[in-house]
Amino acid sequence: MASRHFSVSLMSLLKQMILLGGRHWWLSFLLWIVLVGPAQAAMELRVAIKDGVSRVQVGSSTNAIVRDSAGQQVGELEAMNAFSAQGGGGNVALGQWRSQSLWVEPAGDGYVWIGDRWYRGRTQLVPTSKGLTAVNHVNLEHYLYSVLGAEMSPSWPLEALKAQAVAARSFALHKRSSGNSAYDVTNTTSSQVYKGIETEAQSTHQAVNATAGQVMTYGGKVILAAFHSSSGGHTENVEDIWTQPLPYLRGVADYDMGAPVFQWTKSFSRGEMSRLISGVGNVVSMTPERRTPQGRVVTMKVQGDRGTKRVSGNDLRSALGLRSTLFAVSSTGSGFQIDGRGYGHGLGLSQWGAHNLAAQGTNYQQILGHYYQSATLAQLQAN
Repeated sequence: MASRHFSVSLMSLLKQMILLGGRHWWLSFLLWIVLVGPAQAAMELRVAIKDGVSRVQVGSSTNAIVRDSAGQQVGELEAMNAFSAQGGGGNVALGQWRSQSLWVEPAGDGYVWIGDRWYRGRTQLVPTSKGLTAVNHVNLEHYLYSVLGAEMSPSWPLEALKAQAVAARSFALHKRSSGNSAYDVTNTTSSQVYKGIETEAQSTHQAVNATAGQVMTYGGKVILAAFHSSSGGHTENVEDIWTQPLPYLRGVADYDMGAPVFQWTKSFSRGEMSRLISGVGNVVSMTPERRTPQGRVVTMKVQGDRGTKRVSGNDLRSALGLRSTLFAVSSTGSGFQIDGRGYGHGLGLSQWGAHNLAAQGTNYQQILGHYYQSATLAQLQAN
């Protein structure tokens, strides 16, 4: 067994959380996951779970083999315990083992523990300038079981979940073709949200399995299948938000009316606004200088009592914690009110639009065809 800087009993944690009931239903769902799900053609995705950290806890639900960078077995981890891994000097260390990289491979149908969650697949630990990165190597279809539940409510109509499954699969494979040397995607919104088995559900399994291997393509290549929560009435042409025009990311009418994020309002006192937008003193006025054809703020002129600056819509969204860049600013005398619509960048598939279309009886093929103009639904060839 490895000597440990830190050890916890994952079995004890598992039992305690199961006893909590309702909101931790996913733990009792563990057994169901093991027993279902057809075998898929193996296509592995590399997901960075913890990137550039000084140390991370890793473990396995079953005994796990530890391999070095050459693929040689150097030891074994005991099941249901977490072990502290750390990086340094161009190597990673896990207990008594040290190598240019280390692998943790569960026996049987085991799951890996990385940081604070369970994941399918296996774990690779690689050194970085800041410490190490923990990468989950996981079957693409199994990865999607989790992404669907993290990006869209499992209770939503099945056709909406299917559309999301195809979009997420396409997005992941597009990223995979241009990933870095260590991983293909992250587990956050910078790629798409992935939380391991915690966000899996019967409906996400069903949607992924029903669309297994299906992707959206253009010109024989998998597309950049961008998606967002709600556009606020109309999606955008990609070149108005990012840079390169793409024939399949064109602005179309959305069907997201009635979504809880379709319209929103946020208020700021003059002092709050002045603290959040630095460099102009007390903010006096905010005037949009450039908008997209659908009204999203590209640049905003901010006038203060000590100067003027131009701020991008994206920077304002981040600084003010707004849901999108589709907003208008008005003065309230004592401060400012921001009235906005939608949630996200407004490109590609609208999740709330997909929800509403599916609820009206539209199938996932039609949903995808609407939001990805000129793209074709295709089937991946088995390896």
